Amino acid sequence: MTRSMISPRWAALTFVVGLMTFPPVLSRAGAAPLSGDPNRGAGLYETRCGACHSLDANRIGPAHRGVFGRRAGIAPGFTYSPALKASGLTWTAVNLDLWLTAPTKLVKGTSMGFRLGSAQERADVIAYLASPAAARRAGR
Repeated sequence: MTRSMISPRWAALTFVVGLMTFPPVLSRAGAAPLSGDPNRGAGLYETRCGACHSLDANRIGPAHRGVFGRRAGIAPGFTYSPALKASGLTWTAVNLDLWLTAPTKLVKGTSMGFRLGSAQERADVIAYLASPAAARRAGR
C-alpha cells in the first residue's frame, strides 16, 4: 500500500475511530454517533445498493454476504481495483460509513463512485450488513 492511496486525513480518522464498535456509526468527525435500524437498512440496501450489489452474487460490485468485519478487496470471484486490494481496510462500522460517504476520498483510485449522502441511511445500511440476516446464508 502506498501513502497516496489513502489520504492522511481519512487514514488518521479511520485509525482514531476504528476502535469503536457497532452499533453506533459516526456520521462525520466529531458528530454524535447514530444508531442504525437493520430492518430499515434491508430495504435501503435493496433500493439504493441492489442495482450493483447483492448479498450472494457478484454483480457490478462484489457480493456483501459477511462483509462486516471482512478485509476489503478479498471477496471470491470479484475483480477489485488495485487501490482497494492494497488499502488494508477492514469493513468496520466506521470504515463502511467513511466508504459510503466518499469512497474515492477514503481510497484514491477505487472503482466505486456511489455515495450514500444521508448519515441515517448509512447507519441503517451498515446495521443491516452487520446483522445476522446479512452475515449468514438463508437456511443456515
